[in-house]
Amino acid sequence: MYTPRRMNHRVPDTTTQSAPSLLASLLAGVETLGGVRPATAKLLARAAGGGRVIDLLFHLPESVVDRRYRPTLRQAEIGRICTLHVTIARVVPPPSGSGRGKRPWRVVVSDGTADADLVFFSPYQARGLEVGQDICVSGTLERFGDRLNMTHPDYLVPAERMGEIPLLDPVWPLTAGLFPRQVRNAIRAAFDIFPDLPEWQDVSVMKQRQWPGFEQALRTLHRPYDFPDLLEGDALVAASERARARLACDDLLAQQVSMAQARRQNRLRPGRAIVADGSLRGLALSRFGHEPTVAQIRALAEIDADLAQPRQMTRLLQGDVGAGKTLVALMAMLGAVEAGHQAALMAPTEILARQHLATFTRLSPVPVAFLSGSVKGKARREALARIADGTARLVIGTHALFQDSVVFADLALAVIDEQHRFGVEQRAMLGEKGPQTDVLVMTATPIPRSLLLTQWGDMMVSRLDVKPAGRKPVRTSLHTLSAMEDLLMGMERAMARGARIFWVCPLVSESETSDIAAAEARHAALAAHFGADKVGLAHGQQDITVREQAIADFAAGRTRILVATTVIEVGVDIPDATVMIIEHAERFGLAQLHQLRGRVGRGHAESYCLLLHDNALGQTARRRLALLRETDDGFLIADEDFRLRGGGDLTGRRQSGLPDLRLASPLHVDMLLRLAAQDARRLVDTPPDRMPPAMRARMPAISLLLDLFSRGQAVRAIRAG
Repeated sequence: MYTPRRMNHRVPDTTTQSAPSLLASLLAGVETLGGVRPATAKLLARAAGGGRVIDLLFHLPESVVDRRYRPTLRQAEIGRICTLHVTIARVVPPPSGSGRGKRPWRVVVSDGTADADLVFFSPYQARGLEVGQDICVSGTLERFGDRLNMTHPDYLVPAERMGEIPLLDPVWPLTAGLFPRQVRNAIRAAFDIFPDLPEWQDVSVMKQRQWPGFEQALRTLHRPYDFPDLLEGDALVAASERARARLACDDLLAQQVSMAQARRQNRLRPGRAIVADGSLRGLALSRFGHEPTVAQIRALAEIDADLAQPRQMTRLLQGDVGAGKTLVALMAMLGAVEAGHQAALMAPTEILARQHLATFTRLSPVPVAFLSGSVKGKARREALARIADGTARLVIGTHALFQDSVVFADLALAVIDEQHRFGVEQRAMLGEKGPQTDVLVMTATPIPRSLLLTQWGDMMVSRLDVKPAGRKPVRTSLHTLSAMEDLLMGMERAMARGARIFWVCPLVSESETSDIAAAEARHAALAAHFGADKVGLAHGQQDITVREQAIADFAAGRTRILVATTVIEVGVDIPDATVMIIEHAERFGLAQLHQLRGRVGRGHAESYCLLLHDNALGQTARRRLALLRETDDGFLIADEDFRLRGGGDLTGRRQSGLPDLRLASPLHVDMLLRLAAQDARRLVDTPPDRMPPAMRARMPAISLLLDLFSRGQAVRAIRAG
């Protein structure tokens, strides 16, 4: 049995050994490990989500099989995993004749107390066994008729090699063609070359929470049989929980240090002070005709305070559906114009960009230029010229705004709507269109508080948590799919009153493995019922021009029903749409359902959201949908959704889990995020000359931590001082 050495407590002399060299073995490819063949390395990389040794070590087991139960055959419990020491009495091949390949080999074994059959449907193991041979096997013992049997034992070794069967056997997520033995051997090879790393966690926190060192935490999960004390009773459960918590905190600490460093760099980036005089804003508000909400006033004040500082602003404006982000964006942009500069707003789709254009044209006291891929010829040349000479003070557009041909005279503020629809590079390209441009990004996706810290910790955040007065709540109801005939009759009555209806499906086309109604199939069914001229179709697999035309036809009233996937989740503003029907609502996240519901209720008429679900609905699913019926508070819904499912990536492509985190589950985020965030802020914001000795001693180790978790940009910043 392996006796673990003392791990992760020595602080090495980093003056003689650089961080890259210290981590070289962990950052190398898995193919460098002893005994790992190239083909196996590819499979390991696929399963682990990366081809480095550290990626393999971060590929944690999902469970542990307990093989400590080693009874005699007479004493053994049926249905339990047993590890047995037995002697082979007979090897019985399948009978000759037809169907031989489908009949099993049977190996009769005995331990002196009873007999049992080992059953093999593949002859590979059975053929190599000999009568009289002492072996050890481990697997689930069952009873077939009056015989004990074990089908395809998990382990079968000569008796003298019984120690090769792990008493506690980790189970890793695998990929096709990869076997546990290959993972186990690669993991063993990885620990054979594991470097002696310094400790980056606060030692006092580790002592308080009884956390192991980094290597020990990994080894506890991957190779619990290395620790004799974990083989007794339930010791492994507690040790595994502490190990997972420590690794989760490592993951969170690396992320939060990176975020804190980015936030610090943002504060230090030189910018220019932009001070509005309110002249244009006053005119816009008079045309608006309503008083801004308390939240809008607060958010604009926060933005103004940032703009007035001699540094570049990077601020996130998040607001629930209908909270009034567009007005705040217009006021901020007019402030830049009042100060003598230009401001631009970039939207992810032409439809949304034109909706912003209509709002800005109605409210803005200065002309608004528009640029998108559809603007061609003379109109495009004129728009480019107005942007370049500064005549166009306010500019609205799509991705076309960051093309090389677009030159701004003096872009001071860039506003990016539905920011998660753009890549980092795209957002940066727009911000680089001006000297020291301030950036305001907006999202209508309610972001859980925990996720705010993990994903937007590098930004200052303004939150619109109050909806404008007079906005009517959307009446939400739950219906079973078996009530389809009643639903169609209700739709006929609503359409007779002039209603326009969204119908959202979770899939684009039928799947052989899913009974979920697809958008294409539902479109065909509704077109057959109501008439093809009344029903449109929009989904992500369409050409973008086809999809946007379908949405435009619905907005103009040329079609009365729009069957769609989640492509309409954000960026679609059709005030005349009053009914939202979501098929198989139990398959969506709560936050996504709330976003979809927000596509209606934008006009003066009362609006409805109908959530269609399977007849048999589990208790948890019913509770989720009931919450949506009971509240329209998007932030409350988002927090609950995060608690139940994880945060996803906010784009709809991944509906659960935590983006950008390898080892931290939603539960760990709830428990440990604030601890990691506070520690990170202290590490980054404390001046070196004021650091306590213990904190100063941690800094080289923090650099290693960031390298291990691929936070290289922050690493470079920290090493630069």
